[in-house]
Amino acid sequence: MKKFGLFGYPLEHSFSKKFFTEKFQKDGLHDHVYENFESSHASDLKKIIHENPDLMGLNVTIPHKLDVLPMMDHADEISQRIGAINCIKIVRGEGDKFELHGYNTDAWGFELALRPILRPHHRRALILGTGGSAKAVSFVLRKLNIEHFFVTREASRFHYSYKDLNFNTIKAFQVIVNCTPLGMYPDVDTFPNIPYEFLTHKNLCSTWFTILRQTVFLMKGKEKGAFIHNGFRMLRLQARRLGISGINLCMLNRSQSI
Repeated sequence: MKKFGLFGYPLEHSFSKKFFTEKFQKDGLHDHVYENFESSHASDLKKIIHENPDLMGLNVTIPHKLDVLPMMDHADEISQRIGAINCIKIVRGEGDKFELHGYNTDAWGFELALRPILRPHHRRALILGTGGSAKAVSFVLRKLNIEHFFVTREASRFHYSYKDLNFNTIKAFQVIVNCTPLGMYPDVDTFPNIPYEFLTHKNLCSTWFTILRQTVFLMKGKEKGAFIHNGFRMLRLQARRLGISGINLCMLNRSQSI
């Protein structure tokens, strides 16, 4: 049996297990399984790998994308530049020895999902949050030459605070990407504290995390005419990508031994 899974906390909201289980069945990979490995402590990563000797790869989600990077024996260039990973390849050695190879496909998936919906006036952006996902978004926006700032609870030289947001900032920053856990299960009624009343049809509101329903953040944006976009398309794009940097680790392991 070849086992893959998702490492993060909480995982009740995650679509990954259902998505990959169905994909394995569709592709005839009957010896492949996908499980959730839920833990609020990033330090549990190696324990989980030791306890699951048939585990060959993991996807990493909130809140561990930053904290697991130092645990990698090898990390690709993009992961190092972003400072976060979302995909781990487990290279097994003799006995219970193993190496961890980290990759970041978040930036690739977000860029591919974002490019078709950008309009010429989408030249400045606000990123809500500063975690691993926010860093991947920043990486992509820099690549696309979109000026952007992070929004956090406290203002700093490079960050806005939520209290700073007003009519002028919403008008000036046409793209708003929610990289906070607000709106995720189980707190589905929560949402970032931004002045939604100033949103217009010129704004693009995007959520990083993957859910099938609309979050309150997106619904509030839609009510004001903003174009809305959630992370589901990004997940599908990542899952279809092949190669060692792809999130679809099962396809990697069909073609080469680890």
